[in-house]
Amino acid sequence: MIGLALLVIALIAGIGIYNNARKKNNGYILSAGARKILTENVLFYRNLDDAGKLSFETRIQQFLQQVRITGIGVQVEELDRLLVASGAIIPIFYFPEWRYNNISEVLLYKDTFNDTWQVEGGDRNILGMVGDGALHRQMILSQPSLRSSFSNPEDGHNTAIHEFVHLLDKADGATDGVPEYLLARPYVLPWIKQIHETIREMKMGKDSDINFYGATNDAEFFAVISEYFFERPDKLKAHHPELYAMLEKIFHPIK
Repeated sequence: MIGLALLVIALIAGIGIYNNARKKNNGYILSAGARKILTENVLFYRNLDDAGKLSFETRIQQFLQQVRITGIGVQVEELDRLLVASGAIIPIFYFPEWRYNNISEVLLYKDTFNDTWQVEGGDRNILGMVGDGALHRQMILSQPSLRSSFSNPEDGHNTAIHEFVHLLDKADGATDGVPEYLLARPYVLPWIKQIHETIREMKMGKDSDINFYGATNDAEFFAVISEYFFERPDKLKAHHPELYAMLEKIFHPIK
């Protein structure tokens, strides 16, 4: 009888584990129209060859099986899910084994918000934020900013990429502009030197095509220049060849 009781308990526990796993991955499967949505809205995907597109689709599906997309006052559409996932996969596309282990949910807000996550009142100038404290393992994105980021792929700005680069930066334990899991050790000090030199030039008032928000600190510089790298690589290479070369080492080490 004791043996039978233990077997029943094990079966119940097994069912519980299975159900929890299903809840975690949400059973997400790419929709029939996903490829069309990606082709129309994600330039990075559109520029890949057939094998690359298939890999991108697989990575997106894996991401959305692990991370929930939740609307706060907005309806989450398939477009939103695919754009959030694209913002996540683009920076790590050339790292096929990489998985985001520091996020479980993305919250989509109807508009900009403030530093206490409110969407009403003044001082609402935040487009995206990697959560901490009460929002540990969560990210907040403005739905309008998410969509506009991909609808104009050559303006050098992409809120989703910006925030997921912060997550990459944070993965080594410090959000400091140095993604130690992606950047080979010999390049760490040269990269820090380039960050500081560029920020110093920006603060000295020299005319720069880099978003001045990047001069806030090292972490914001990394996120801002990464947006630029993925949105306008040709322009970045022409205007800032040393920065471009270093970002190639960070994001495209196997190309």
